[in-house]
Amino acid sequence: MAQNKLKKKVEALTNVVRQLIKELQATTSLAQGTLTAFQMHIGKDEWEKVVDELKQVEERRTKEEKKFETNVE
Repeated sequence: MAQNKLKKKVEALTNVVRQLIKELQATTSLAQGTLTAFQMHIGKDEWEKVVDELKQVEERRTKEEKKFETNVE
């Protein structure tokens, strides 16, 4: 009897995870479509400026994180 309950719970959790994966895939597809539409809207030159600016922001953040890292040994 306990195995039957456990089996049902595992099956229920499996179904939940499958549904979450489907929703995540749908969200990813929507995000990619939105990004593509935005790229087309602003044009190639403006898009490259945005990408370069984001790269610079990430580089600054990485440098700041390295400053605050502590070596615990």
